[in-house]
Amino acid sequence: MKKVAVITDSVCCLPVELVKKYDIRLVPIYVVYKGESLRDGVDISPTEVYKIMRRRKDLPTTSTPPVGDFLDAYREASQKAESILCITLTSLQSKVFEAAMVAKEQAKEAMPETTIEVMDSRAVGGALGFIALEAARAASQGADLLQVGNAARNMMSRVGFLAMLDTLYFLARTGRIARAAAWAGSLLDMKPVLDHNPAVGETMPVARPRTRAKAVELMLKLMSEKVGNRTVHVIVHHADELEDGEKLKAQIAVRFKCAETYLTEFTPAMGIHAGPGVLAISFYAD
Repeated sequence: MKKVAVITDSVCCLPVELVKKYDIRLVPIYVVYKGESLRDGVDISPTEVYKIMRRRKDLPTTSTPPVGDFLDAYREASQKAESILCITLTSLQSKVFEAAMVAKEQAKEAMPETTIEVMDSRAVGGALGFIALEAARAASQGADLLQVGNAARNMMSRVGFLAMLDTLYFLARTGRIARAAAWAGSLLDMKPVLDHNPAVGETMPVARPRTRAKAVELMLKLMSEKVGNRTVHVIVHHADELEDGEKLKAQIAVRFKCAETYLTEFTPAMGIHAGPGVLAISFYAD
């Protein structure tokens, strides 16, 4: 039995091979479509979600995993590990952390011998993924719960997340990012660039270029300013834009010193609010 099991939610956008290699347990966010609740990545794929969204009718929404899903994850993890670290996306944009905390309280009776820590990552997308991955890598080396938690907390201050939206239609509809939604009144042809800062746990619009090419170039410039000449770890995300995602990954490989680069689909838990066509970069520097 290992010392620590790591759990996170499906917003993490981690490549499947890393989830399997480090035995990370994912709790799916729910996609609600035509009255049916579907588990992200289990009952419905990101590609299927974005195909639905491109029709711009009968649009899906998202919902927080029920407490029972986290309790089930804790129970399963407790069979393999002495303790559990559950890392969720930012509590400022979701109630997932709250659900995980309620499940932790219920688990005290169901599995009193297992110590559970729930951590608010203040991050989204692959930035959350890198935090969970760092924790899981520490756990795989035999670290205890305190050490694994410290590894995750240290990574929280290092990760970055940048995204480019293809349209403001979906943000304006949901109002998830107020300032970006306000832009929609006059300039629907913009390709806004968003920056998520884990220090505050919020996603903010930083610029509004008119073309995808300019938006991508701006993201690369912002990333360069953040990492300098250091070696970087990168996950590129795309929302039903595989070809553009591959191109962006190739650009990053040329312009930066990369220790590891991955390409994954953008989580529908965020993409339902941001829309199809999103390109995003999650990264940290050594």
